[in-house]
Amino acid sequence: MIGIVRIRYAAKTDVGMKRSHNEDYFSLIEDEKVFIVADGMGGHASGEVASKMASDVMNEFYQHSKDMDATWPFRYDPTLSYPENRMVAAIRLANQRIFEAAMKNPNLRGMGTTLVGCMFVGDCAYVAHVGDSRCYRVNGGKIEQLTRDHSLLEDYKEARPDMSEEEARNFPHKNVITRALGMRDTVVVDIKKHDVNDGDTFVLCSDGLCGMLEDPEIEKIVTDAPSLEASVADLIDQANRAGGNDNITAMLVQCQR
Repeated sequence: MIGIVRIRYAAKTDVGMKRSHNEDYFSLIEDEKVFIVADGMGGHASGEVASKMASDVMNEFYQHSKDMDATWPFRYDPTLSYPENRMVAAIRLANQRIFEAAMKNPNLRGMGTTLVGCMFVGDCAYVAHVGDSRCYRVNGGKIEQLTRDHSLLEDYKEARPDMSEEEARNFPHKNVITRALGMRDTVVVDIKKHDVNDGDTFVLCSDGLCGMLEDPEIEKIVTDAPSLEASVADLIDQANRAGGNDNITAMLVQCQR
């Protein structure tokens, strides 16, 4: 029997201490229980165009695909469930639209965005991502990273599983991402299904948060804060105190069974 999961959420974004404008964007497709964090990149403020466009296109596709007779832009993948196909198609369409917009407008050339999304269906969470924006799960004093960064460092660690923590810290290109929306006309989306436990808090964030705070720090703030609103405010405050090298976005989704 599928249980009913009650959801509460809070989110906040901040320009950080070193940037002049904010290219992060977060959004919610409320009737579909889809939560999105995108971290834009590109010159002439085109990163903020890409991150907002990703969210807008996903919202548009979710509304369009409510009609069971609607035509989808991509072939249905029989190895994935319906919710997984829907989420992957939405993200792939966003990638296509961003890429096409950048090709048509010289001012937007080179724009792109990372993206992490979480969709709740019944008592399951579907987490999809492209790039290095992350999703964590916090519960019972523990934190679990549910996404793997699409970055040069993570690719290198996969090729060299014996890599030490010191080598990882000193890796020269740790911030280079290997996958993002808008980089090419097609993109591979990673998606995974997770059972939702009572008390789970899903943390969606841009790398401006997880790049400044260690996982145990994120867990402690989420666990100790008196409310979700206080949690997101404290996460951003602490990331700024740690240097605030990038835009910072945190979105918390708390689940009760």
